[in-house]
Amino acid sequence: MAYPGSNKKISFPKSVGYALAGIKFSFRERNMKIHGTAAVLVILAGIFFPISKTEWLWILLCIAGMFSLEMVNTAIEKTVDLVTGEYHPLAKAAKDLAAGAVLIYTVYSIIVGMVVFLPKLLEYFI
Repeated sequence: MAYPGSNKKISFPKSVGYALAGIKFSFRERNMKIHGTAAVLVILAGIFFPISKTEWLWILLCIAGMFSLEMVNTAIEKTVDLVTGEYHPLAKAAKDLAAGAVLIYTVYSIIVGMVVFLPKLLEYFI
């Protein structure tokens, strides 16, 4: 891996370090903190209401997908902010599209959570 315009190769350990720095940076963002809190609550619910291995895979897919998509959204927002500090319709469109992708995945994740946990909640309370 090399940075654009550079012939210098980056070692794998350094690449991993940069990736971890990106993950750490992402948790400074409000929305990532919200997703992180939701992930912890869902994992605790999965422990309290025992769920199958397949259900765990769906839940973990939702969590990993949400974290990844939120990080891509943040990267797009930061890049747009770097390129232009002024209002531009294309800058707005880029940010709105990325936010829309996160919203779609959020709704999907909520539906998966309902499919997994709603029967267990009903069984627990009825």
